[in-house]
Amino acid sequence: MRLFRLPLLLAMIAALAGCNFKGVPDPQVSARDTEWMAQVPKADDDPRFGRYMIDDPTGEAPGTIVVDTKERQLYLVQPNRKAIRYGVAVGDEAYGWTGTATIARKAEWPDWNPPAEMKARWPHVQYTKGGPENPLGARALYLYEGNKDTLYRIHGTNEPEKIGHAVSSGCIRMRNIDVIDLYNRVALNSKVIVR
Repeated sequence: MRLFRLPLLLAMIAALAGCNFKGVPDPQVSARDTEWMAQVPKADDDPRFGRYMIDDPTGEAPGTIVVDTKERQLYLVQPNRKAIRYGVAVGDEAYGWTGTATIARKAEWPDWNPPAEMKARWPHVQYTKGGPENPLGARALYLYEGNKDTLYRIHGTNEPEKIGHAVSSGCIRMRNIDVIDLYNRVALNSKVIVR
């Protein structure tokens, strides 16, 4: 019996040796973060959309954020040809946005005031104070083209089960723990490329 397990074990070791990614530990969070994130519905974590350090697939400069809307992945480029990869939810085709922007503002547990276009499409949406029931979640990064607000955000979510899907009105949604991690790592004026 042990003879049959040895080749299987060796095959598994060889397969894992070829892996070029590793998990990234959760960031430190505040007491408020812990309390409010506990009130957000739980969702099964799909390992395809986990937070990993990987070889950089983008070729962009360190500090750049690249969102691959087709793959539903966000990459934060690191030095030494590495990147942190996060799973995201993106806008469905009708509302998606692509382009290059910069982060002009960062906010913790931001209030949400849906734009007029969204209110026209969905009259039920309304201003929501920051907190666990707010669609922007734990953090928001506001994307600008020059001095103009694109009205698109990279933000947390109160619907973590939608990570990996094309469901939003164009914004890039992340699990709250992931958007906290990203928020802590990026500076204002960081470049964001959405493909």
